[in-house]
Amino acid sequence: MTTRRDFTFTLMSSAAGMALAPLAGCATTPTMTAMTAMTAIDCHAHVFLHSLPMPDPRRAPAGYDAAPETYLGLLDAHGMSHGVLVQPSFLGLDNRYLLSVLRAHPQRLRGIAVVAPGVSTQELDGLQEAGVVGIRLNLVGLPVPDFASPGWPELLEQVRLRDWQVEVHQIAQELQPVLAPLLAAGVKVVVDHFGRPSAMLGVNDPGFRYLLSQAQTRRVWVKLSGAYRNGPAGRGEETALAAMPLLLREFGPERLMWGSDWPHTLFEKSAHYDAEFKLMERWLPDLAQRRVVLRDTPARLFRF
Repeated sequence: MTTRRDFTFTLMSSAAGMALAPLAGCATTPTMTAMTAMTAIDCHAHVFLHSLPMPDPRRAPAGYDAAPETYLGLLDAHGMSHGVLVQPSFLGLDNRYLLSVLRAHPQRLRGIAVVAPGVSTQELDGLQEAGVVGIRLNLVGLPVPDFASPGWPELLEQVRLRDWQVEVHQIAQELQPVLAPLLAAGVKVVVDHFGRPSAMLGVNDPGFRYLLSQAQTRRVWVKLSGAYRNGPAGRGEETALAAMPLLLREFGPERLMWGSDWPHTLFEKSAHYDAEFKLMERWLPDLAQRRVVLRDTPARLFRF
């Protein structure tokens, strides 16, 4: 049986001769030596302070901070060299804290921001300079945007021109009216949390089957993350295990990536980083596939 130590050693050994190119504008110093070899990338996590304004009370956590130092410590403890921070929906359009963390850790972190149609190219330039490589649409419980309305075509064209991604969080049965216009706009699309199949239908959810059909576009990626969001009492984890052979068959490891979903907002008492990491090891027992999902795919997509 492959242990975490074996896995980390395998990744680090394979990366030893493949130094990570310094990021533009970042000088290489002796203190960065440990970060020059890429081992693995956690592609979905959040950082925030509980003192920040949280305009979306439906999802806002209370009473704790998700500090970047804590997150980086978890990466270290699990042999993960890099991470992707996603703007939490409860912080709305205020990306300032996200950007401050990205600027403090440019070698290790990239970001996905939340913006509104009509955002200026200057603001997008500032996001890109800080390490943002895409925008997020968290549409669970919200109406599908009219992507033909003023501001949307211009925003999606900016995303396309910058070679960014649009990250979509939506329940499976509502994916088609979101993905279809995004793909028509020529952008890359990343679907969160296994595509959010229903707890009752699992992989037989027609929306999940639609997601599988979009693999042929080669412009859709799926995050293996947040299985607990797809059904209580272990149903989400069961669906994830059943979904893995289907996702690998249709998308291949080169269109899949893993995310811890730390700090597991709304599930803080039942979900933990270590448990999510162990689930990933069950989902991807083949080390060659695991290496592609954890390193090769996200390194290209998130521009590490």
